[in-house]
Amino acid sequence: MARDMSDKDIMKMELEQLQKEVNNTRIAISTTAPEIISFIESQSADDPLIKGVPEDKNPFKEKGGCVIT
Repeated sequence: MARDMSDKDIMKMELEQLQKEVNNTRIAISTTAPEIISFIESQSADDPLIKGVPEDKNPFKEKGGCVIT
């Protein structure tokens, strides 16, 4: 896509993006890190990557095997 655009168009897009980003409020990581940690710890009980998926609710469990007689 960028190959089809002139340098002027690309610079215009970059300027528009920077104008959007300059309005974002920024918060120091030292302030947000404890909030992120507490959120992750509060949600860990429901996280299937931590506690696993019950066999009866696992959609990827093999339904049956192949039987050759």
